[in-house]
Amino acid sequence: MGILRDQKRPSSSSSSATSPCAHLRTAYHNCFNRWYSEKFLKGQWNKEECVSQWEKYKECLSQHLDDKHLSRFLDADGVVDLNNKADSRS
Repeated sequence: MGILRDQKRPSSSSSSATSPCAHLRTAYHNCFNRWYSEKFLKGQWNKEECVSQWEKYKECLSQHLDDKHLSRFLDADGVVDLNNKADSRS
């Protein structure tokens, strides 16, 4: 009556698949999941595992955000300033 259940919403996987960094995200997540299940859970872990995949993915995301002028939202100082402003209002 109030909600139409037949309408399909785009899933998060379909939107991430169209991302310019989707292939790098997939490569990093596959590496991480493999490391987690095959090494970490067995008590073995190497801090260098999947670093190259992470760096490539992070660089792609950074470039994509810069292209859209959104990188300022990831600035740690901006987050701290927002928190300080919120704290001062309380």
